[in-house]
Amino acid sequence: MEFAAADLIALGAGGLIGLTLGLVGAGGSILAVPLLVYAVGIASPHVAIGTGAVAVAANALAGVFLHARAKTVKWPCALVFAAAGVVGAFIGARIGKMVDGQLLLALFGLMMIAVGISMFLRRGTGSDPDVHLDAASARRLLPSLVGYGFAVGLLSGFFGIGGGFLIVPGLIGATNMPVLFAVGSSLVSVSAFGFATASSYALAGLVDWHAAALLLLGGIGGAAIGAALARRLAARKALLTQLFAGLVIVVGLYVAGKGAVIFL
Repeated sequence: MEFAAADLIALGAGGLIGLTLGLVGAGGSILAVPLLVYAVGIASPHVAIGTGAVAVAANALAGVFLHARAKTVKWPCALVFAAAGVVGAFIGARIGKMVDGQLLLALFGLMMIAVGISMFLRRGTGSDPDVHLDAASARRLLPSLVGYGFAVGLLSGFFGIGGGFLIVPGLIGATNMPVLFAVGSSLVSVSAFGFATASSYALAGLVDWHAAALLLLGGIGGAAIGAALARRLAARKALLTQLFAGLVIVVGLYVAGKGAVIFL
């Protein structure tokens, strides 16, 4: 009975992950770790990070397909950002596995708080729907795309998060693309970063494959709903992002406090 209840919780968590990824291009992994630790009951923070990375990467890939069908992915920008980020993600994951699990959890909570606050403070939404990376624009766009990509990938690998909350503003800042395109394009990097982090943790035996499969199954439906809502609610995305930022801060306070108490 307890096993069945845990399975249902994991499916629900997967649905929430897929929904947030499809809707705002972020939030999947930053919620996955707390859900896996405190709701599903995975005791090891490292296993929770590895498991969450597998599920988030796969769910983000489903989101890429859905946004690509809607033509809201700027492929050249997305691929350059993702390539630079994968390098950072491998380095970050290697460092993260060396850190004590409870300390990592406390740091993760602080990261959630910082990300939530940055979402509240962020005002730019992008205004150039025709931006495109090509030979003419490469000199202007490449340095920012590579720099942001590597930095976000490093944080993504260290904390085991997809990095969407950082990728979306990073893409907007580097290219001035509208937020809907940044959401679709960000999922390319989220899936790439997630697979880079997940492979590193999987090789170390730090993935619960049963839980990852349930998260993925639940996330498929959530991703489809989120992508559809993103297109319909694009005009109100700022409000949705602020509401989600509040949730991230509240959860971050809980995670940071609990992790710090256990570590200390």
